[in-house]
Parts: sequence; C-alpha cells; structure tokens
Amino acid sequence: MNRLNILDLPNEILFIIFNKLNMVDVLYSFVDINQRFDQLVFDPFYIRNLNMTFMTMKSFYDRMYSINNHVFDKICKNVLPKIYHQINELIVEQNSMERVLHNINYPQLYSLTLLGFSENVLFNHLTSNKILRQLLIEQIAHLKVDINDEPGEPSSETLAMMFALILSLCKQLIKLNFLNVKSFDDCLYLLDGRLNCLSKLIIGIKIIADTSGTIDNTKKLPKLKHFSLMSYRHTLLYDSLIVPLLRRMVNLENLILYLSIIRNNKNYIDGNELYNDILIYMPQLNKFTFNIRTNVDKKNDGIVFSSNEDIQHSFRRKEYGLVGSYVETFTTSVEYKCYSNSMPYHFKSRSHIYSLPYQFKTFDLLSNSFQGGMFDNVQSLIMTDIYPFENNFFDVISQSFPLLKELYIFNEKPQKNKQQSMTLIAFSHLIDLDLSSAHADYAERFLVDKHCYLPCLLNINIRYEPLALVTNNFTGDATRLTCSKLTSVCLEEPFVSPETFSKYFPLL
Repeated sequence: MNRLNILDLPNEILFIIFNKLNMVDVLYSFVDINQRFDQLVFDPFYIRNLNMTFMTMKSFYDRMYSINNHVFDKICKNVLPKIYHQINELIVEQNSMERVLHNINYPQLYSLTLLGFSENVLFNHLTSNKILRQLLIEQIAHLKVDINDEPGEPSSETLAMMFALILSLCKQLIKLNFLNVKSFDDCLYLLDGRLNCLSKLIIGIKIIADTSGTIDNTKKLPKLKHFSLMSYRHTLLYDSLIVPLLRRMVNLENLILYLSIIRNNKNYIDGNELYNDILIYMPQLNKFTFNIRTNVDKKNDGIVFSSNEDIQHSFRRKEYGLVGSYVETFTTSVEYKCYSNSMPYHFKSRSHIYSLPYQFKTFDLLSNSFQGGMFDNVQSLIMTDIYPFENNFFDVISQSFPLLKELYIFNEKPQKNKQQSMTLIAFSHLIDLDLSSAHADYAERFLVDKHCYLPCLLNINIRYEPLALVTNNFTGDATRLTCSKLTSVCLEEPFVSPETFSKYFPLL
C-alpha cells in the first residue's frame, strides 16, 4: 500500500498548507528540518508578513496571544536572525515585543501591529523603548494599535500623553488603525493635523458623548482618503459631532460607518439625509459602507415617521448600491423598552439601514422583523424583541449567519409555538452563548443535543434556574453532550452547586 509523505507534496500544496497554519507553528516546526523546508519557509513572499502571536482560548473571555516560551526562544534564536532583513509587516503582542525588537534592525519594516496591549504597557513602550521609537519615527507608515478594553474608568492623562507621543513620533504615518479608544475627543486628537501624511484612519470609539470643546473640529482634512468609524453604544450627538467631522474629509474615497443614533426631534436617517448632510461634501467618494440604526425617542409626538418603503425609496442614488432596511414601531410603555440594549432610553420606534452585501462582523438588535439573507461576515449577533423567537426563526438565523461565534439573546417571552416541530439547527463556529436575559425555552432550544449542534461552544452565560430546569438538575442525558464540552459557565446569581454539577460540567 502506498503511503503519502508530506515530502511527496509539490511546493504549491505545501505553501497552501503553510498559509492555513499559524505562522508561529510553521517557524517552530519546519525550520532546520531540511533544506527544502527552509527554502519554502524563508521564501520572501511568505516571510515578509511576520505574525509573532499565537492565540490560545480557555473560554471566550479568557484569551492569550503570547507564544510558549520554548517556542519563542527557538524562533528568536534560530529564525529571526535569518529573516529580519526581509520583514515588511510585523504583528507583536505586549509580552514579546521587548525581545522581538531587542537589538534587531528591521530595515524593510513599514507596517506594525501592536496587539492586546494595556494602556500603561503601551505608554511605557512609547516612552522608553528606543528601537520602537526609532521605527515609528523613521519607518512605520502603517500602524495598528489594539488596546485591551479594561474595566474601570480610563486615565485621561495617560491617554492624552499616549496620543501626544503617537502624534509626535509617527511622522511617516499614512494608515492608522486605532481600536478601542474611549471618547470622541480621542478621534479628534488624532485628526488635529499633526499626522499630516495620514491617508487612512480606522477607529473604534467606546462612546460618543460630549467633547471637551478644546480640539478643532472644523479644519479640512484633504489628505484623508479612507475613514472608518465604528461605535456600538447609542449616541445623541450624530448631528453636532459626527456630521461636522465627516464634512472635513473633502477628498475622501472610502467611508465606513457603524453607528447607533438617538434622535429627539427628527425622522429616521435615510439615503436623502446621508447625501445632503455628508456625501455631497465628498465629491471623490466611490465606496460607502454603512450600518446605521436610528432610535427615535418617545418625546417625538406628532412626527410622521418614514415607512420602510419610504426609506428604501431614498436609496435610489447609485452611490448606495443595494441597501437592507426595516422599521420597528413600539406602541406601549412595555414594548419600547427594548431591554437592556436600549436602557436608559425608551424608544418610540427605530429604523435599521445597512449596505449589502453586509461587511461588518457584528449585527446588533436583530428582531423578528429580520427577513433573512446571507451575512457570512458576521461573527457576533445580538437578538432582542418584545415578541418571542419561535423555533422556525432560529432556522433562518442559523442559515443567515453561518460563521457566528458570539450569540446574545435578550427575550424574556416564552415561545407560543413551543410544540412546533424542531429541526436540527447548527451553529458550527459558535463559541459564546449568552442566555442571561432569555426565557428558559431558549436554553432548551440550544442545549438539547438533538435540537442544536454546537461543536465549538466553550462559554455560556445563563441564570441558574433555567439551566437546572433544562438539564433536569444536572442529570439529564438530553443536554449532557453539549454541557460536557463547556469550559466556562457564568451564572447570574450565587448558588450552592449540587453534587451532580461538577460531574455534568467536567471541564470547568
């Protein structure tokens, strides 16, 4: 019988295999095995983008990007000295950056990603790491910074000093991707004109609220060609802060917006308003991608709101392409609470508009108004409604979101058609499931093995009572397979665990 050896594979197939593997694994496992592997691994087209991170996950909330010390030692000793002069792009995390940059010159490096840094650690590196500072001053044109979203109030002094350092050091910067900044002031600070070569900015803002008023939001930004602004929290300041900022970008070619807006005295945002308020000021714009929710406050008595048909009609201009939309109207005080995702605001109605095909990784506040479609970029989904989600609706969700990793269900209403026959649904990539604000019916829908296939599920948030109910006090066979694979169970209230609990969740 013929046995296929990896050495029998052509180089083209080996390259495909290498690109599917984590780069750290390739560098550790294939370097110094034989001359052929060395030639493949050290190929300039492969090695030029060096990712020195390795994500390990115990649960959805417990992730690390650090490399095993033994693996890291081998790569630093045997690999980096052979490839440093070929590296164009480098991804590094906070625990390994000191050694990766230590006494090594990267003459071709122009792109740097700092992944999973705390504010204080990043600030210390910006002030004291001489090699990092030299790279930022002389070489780095593309910079991506991912700051950990840590609990507690941010230190405005630390943030201000960190932004000041980036602005003073990064004179060659063309593209900046800054994730998880705290406020709109942080965005304005990065666009105050000192990064005078900047052509691309991607930024996520935790909350868009009142600004200090000390940073100019009127000066034009003629060199900016690409701008992406994402903020998941509701904001009341779309008209007073966001629109003026966007009007400064007179030569913008690509615009990406992800916003949830609260309005007190105006109708839903639609295609006509977007064009008249923003796009008309951007004559060079050739691509506009958006996901915008307009939440109308209950104080808007007397306003005649647009219908979904009106909204669709407003997107006739060719700049928009295909657009998905729906409108929800809430008629009683109970119905417009929309659960915790809307608090402390009570809304009279809301609209949701988004460009198609859908490009974002997150889809928030999906309700029974959703009509389906293919959303294969979405990894995180929040579902909420004042009416129950029936079994057939979850069939639509599983088919529409095939790559979902996080699912949050906010719905306290019991299913009306619970006896409706359940087909087996699959969420093949789901890691985290949050049922902490959901009726016990949804725990049954997802945790009973014959109803739902969840091969990757690691973490569940749930109340004790529905969990005990659906598992038959942690003895039932119907839910045993799924529960036995969980590495984290987050319960909303303290409880005394019965003897069967630890046996039912052996990986906790």
